[in-house]
Amino acid sequence: MAQVRVCVTVNQTLHELAVDTRVTLVALVREHLRLTGTHVGCLTGNCGACTVELDGAIVKACCVLAGEVDGGEVRTIESLAGVDDGPHPLQRAFDETQALQCGFCTPGMIMSSLALLRETPDPSEDQIRKALAGNLCRCTGYVGIFRAVSQAARAMREGER
Repeated sequence: MAQVRVCVTVNQTLHELAVDTRVTLVALVREHLRLTGTHVGCLTGNCGACTVELDGAIVKACCVLAGEVDGGEVRTIESLAGVDDGPHPLQRAFDETQALQCGFCTPGMIMSSLALLRETPDPSEDQIRKALAGNLCRCTGYVGIFRAVSQAARAMREGER
């Protein structure tokens, strides 16, 4: 089994570790770093449950090899809520609008929504739909999810953390 050394910053913490060359980013985050908020769904990049931010862009972590993130910066769902500041506006909106249902898709939906809101602070419903097109909700909770993203966008524009 061939190994590769990876030096990666995850949620502002630097990690240096040796992993099998076949390990994906989602396995690195969940199994090696024990950050289990990022979910594993299809392992083919189709469902979006494993969506994280890599060097400022969203990626499907099941499709990225851990060796490819050497020197990179990863942000997972765990990075959003600080102990002192409470839930992020997106997390709060998902809760308040009951957009969670089973919750399996939620981390990926929130990470994709965060990327959208960073680029488009006042998105239309169509923009939200397009931004979340790579994330599947098996409970068909899309209406609540779109409502949550709109609510979070308003809160973030008004300066809420």
